[in-house]
Amino acid sequence: MEASTFGSEFVALRVGMEMNEGLRYKLRMMGIPIAGPSNALCDSKSAAGNASLPESQLKKKHLSIACHYARECCAKLAGRIAFEPTEASLAGLCTKVLGWQRRRALCKKLLY
Repeated sequence: MEASTFGSEFVALRVGMEMNEGLRYKLRMMGIPIAGPSNALCDSKSAAGNASLPESQLKKKHLSIACHYARECCAKLAGRIAFEPTEASLAGLCTKVLGWQRRRALCKKLLY
């Protein structure tokens, strides 16, 4: 359980990368070729930046471990971490209360 959004983003990023590696392994075992890394999009600039910059340091041990795991996945080309603004995130359809204009714009992005 995390008290800060920054910590929650890193823990979620680590869990997502673990699930990504598991899925990639299962697909390879079934004989399905995988071309290139998978994309992981964060709506936190600091989490995306710290996960991609090797010189950044974190003070809490569990966040540091999560960050190093995400960097390792990027280094072995299993994943790619990028920033996506909250306004453009399709996850907002399921997780946020949105006005009809914004909901319609996201649905158009999803359907077309």
